[in-house]
Amino acid sequence: MARRDDTTARRGSRSPMVIDISRLGRRPGSMITVDETVPSPFRIGLDLIAVPQDAPVHLDLRLESVSEGVLVTGTVSAPTEGECVRCLTPVTGDVAIDLTELYAYPDSTTEATTEEDEIPRVGRDGGSDTVDLEQPIIDAVGLALPFSPVCTPDCAGLCPECGVRVADAEPGHHHDQIDPRWAKLAQFREPTGDEQ
Repeated sequence: MARRDDTTARRGSRSPMVIDISRLGRRPGSMITVDETVPSPFRIGLDLIAVPQDAPVHLDLRLESVSEGVLVTGTVSAPTEGECVRCLTPVTGDVAIDLTELYAYPDSTTEATTEEDEIPRVGRDGGSDTVDLEQPIIDAVGLALPFSPVCTPDCAGLCPECGVRVADAEPGHHHDQIDPRWAKLAQFREPTGDEQ
C-alpha cells in the first residue's frame, strides 16, 4: 500500500485539480492519499457566493484502485466570499464537501456500459494516468453553498427609502411620507395656532 502526500501525487497537468495516479497501479486495493492545498483555478460557486479564483483549496483525499477504476473519497474545503442578498454586505466563510467519485478505467465494463456524463473516466494526460476532480468539486460546491447568503439570519436589509443598511441606521429610523395622491391637499390644510 503506497502513501503519497503533497505535490508528489499529482502534476504533469495544467489544472491543479488533476491528480496523477500513475504510481497507483491497477491492482485492486492499492491506495494513495493526497493531502495538499492547491489554488482554485477559477471562481467556483454561485452568483452571490463562491470560492474565489486562486483561493486555497485543501484536498484531503484517498484514491483507491478498484476492479473497474479508481475510487476517490475524502473532503475538499476552501474559503468563500460573497455578499448578503438583503443588505449587500460582504460575507466570508468556508465550504467543506465530502467527495465520493468513481473514475472508470479505459476499456473497463463500467466504461463500456455507462455514458461519460454518468461516470467520469481515468484520463490520459501526457502519457500518465490522471483523474480530473474539477467537475465533481464544482458540482458539490454549488450544492453546498447557500443560494441566498445572508450576513446574519435576522438581517433587515436596506432602507427602501434612503438605501442605508438598517442595522447601521439609528434606532427608530424612518421616513415621513405623504401618499402622493394626497400631497396636493397638504397646501390646503388649516394653519395651526402657532402659524397665525
